[in-house]
Amino acid sequence: MTTSHDPSWEDALTVLQEVQPPSIPQGAHAMTVVIDYPPGSAGAPPHRHPGGPAFGYVLEGEMLFELEGEPPRVVRAGEAFWEPGGDVIHYSDANNRDDMRCRFTVTMLCAPGRPMLVLVDDDELAARSHLRKSIEQE
Repeated sequence: MTTSHDPSWEDALTVLQEVQPPSIPQGAHAMTVVIDYPPGSAGAPPHRHPGGPAFGYVLEGEMLFELEGEPPRVVRAGEAFWEPGGDVIHYSDANNRDDMRCRFTVTMLCAPGRPMLVLVDDDELAARSHLRKSIEQE
C-alpha cells in the first residue's frame, strides 16, 4: 500500500527557541500552565524552580522577564523564553504594560519529590543581590 503525504506540514512548523537545558532527571514530570496577569500586575514574587527547567511562550501582551545573572528584558507576544531551574532565582514575570493583560504559557519539568516552584525570602534575596544584573550592566 502506498501512502501519500502532504508536504505542507513542514511549512507549518516554526521553531520558537532551541536551547540546551540541564539534564532532565529520570522520573521527572511536567506541568503546563497558563498565567493571565491583569494590566500592571507585578506577577509572581521572586522564586525558583528547584526540580528542573521551565519553558514558556507569551500568548498576549508583554512580560518583564528577569533571571538571576541576566539583565531584565521584555518578552512580547509570539516570543519564547526559558529558565534553567535549579538554584537560579526568577525575579520577575511581571506584566510590562498597564493598558493590557499579559498571558503566557509555561511548561515546568520537575524531579520526583521536588516542588515545581519555591518562593525566595528577603534574606536570601539580600545575600544574593550581587548576582542580580541591571539593564545598565549589560
